[in-house]
Amino acid sequence: MIFFAVLGLSFREIQLSFSEELEYSILGISFVLFLIALSLLIWQIYRYCTRLPVSQRPDGLSARSGGFQYATQTSDAKMEVHYEELSHRLSPGTSCTNLGSSLDLANMADVEEENIQGSLRFSLFYDQLQSKLVVTVLDAQGLAVRDFSHSVDPFVWVRLLWAEREDEEQSSKQCVLEEWQTRLVKKSCSPVFGDQFSCTLAEEEVPRVTVRFEVRDFDKYSRHGILGEARAPLNSLKLSYPLELREDLKIPKKDMVGEALLSLKYMPTSQRLEVGVLKIRTVCHPNKTERALYAKTSVTCNHCKLRHQRTKQKKRWEVTVFNEVLTFVLPDQQIRECIIIVSVYEIQPTKKSSKRLIGNIHIKKVKTFENEHWKLMMQSLRQPIAKWHLIFI
Repeated sequence: MIFFAVLGLSFREIQLSFSEELEYSILGISFVLFLIALSLLIWQIYRYCTRLPVSQRPDGLSARSGGFQYATQTSDAKMEVHYEELSHRLSPGTSCTNLGSSLDLANMADVEEENIQGSLRFSLFYDQLQSKLVVTVLDAQGLAVRDFSHSVDPFVWVRLLWAEREDEEQSSKQCVLEEWQTRLVKKSCSPVFGDQFSCTLAEEEVPRVTVRFEVRDFDKYSRHGILGEARAPLNSLKLSYPLELREDLKIPKKDMVGEALLSLKYMPTSQRLEVGVLKIRTVCHPNKTERALYAKTSVTCNHCKLRHQRTKQKKRWEVTVFNEVLTFVLPDQQIRECIIIVSVYEIQPTKKSSKRLIGNIHIKKVKTFENEHWKLMMQSLRQPIAKWHLIFI
């Protein structure tokens, strides 16, 4: 008892000497911290009061509903089970409607409603000694003039398409072996090019190759116009000597170069749109060096790009797995009228500036047609919906 009495006396004798300025500073800091804590408490109460209860959600879904589970919600094992179930639903004979894409819309996307006229002259030759395919773009005649400029600045984009199968009756996936671009000829409806290109190609692969010539009108400030295209399947041509051809230009058609498993989820309360890039299936040429893939997702509204994000680079396989979710925060009106464009790119890690576009996917809602995937997303709010889409170029 004597010890505690002495200890209490010693505490009474302790006097802390602080100046008035320091005391008022400590009091001010304490008051500011109190205001911050009070503001956070009010904000949390407001968020709790404005949040919709689970039982009142318009779609009747619980917070844990959804056929797809992301890596942040469940384990990788459960994700793989769901991915494999959806992967097995896609068979080679599956129609394009079941894939969530329309062939007619994909073929006509990004093609201007203009009169296609004129012809293109080119020559093809396969050198058996050197195992080389030589493509020469000679000239074009009678190209259409653009309405707004009353002139045309043409150039030709050449692509070598390698088919996965030689079956002509069924459309098979293809890959771009090589692509070249001729020089630009300004203000000419009958330009002369004379550009020659060559690439190494095994003789047994020649029947699988189709040469696609796409005539474009150069535009410095906007997207290049499309004046038409010509195709030359090599399986029906004898190329042991230079073969010169003139083909009439036709309306360009898209080529299927792969498939992608995408998921969409729309959350109206938080105005968030989630696009999941899960898997990409492409055709890999056996002679190509090691490549990597990544996907760039853009959200556009009224032809204006609002947001864009890209996935990480992944080593290219026949089926490249990404399992990445890209989140876009947009107002409700923009989300309902936007177009989702997923562009798949290929790069060569050992080279700089080796980016090359493989193909695109368009997911949108228009007045005359509503994409099936988009419709399912709007019917199943807050629930991710996965579907395979065709990639076109």
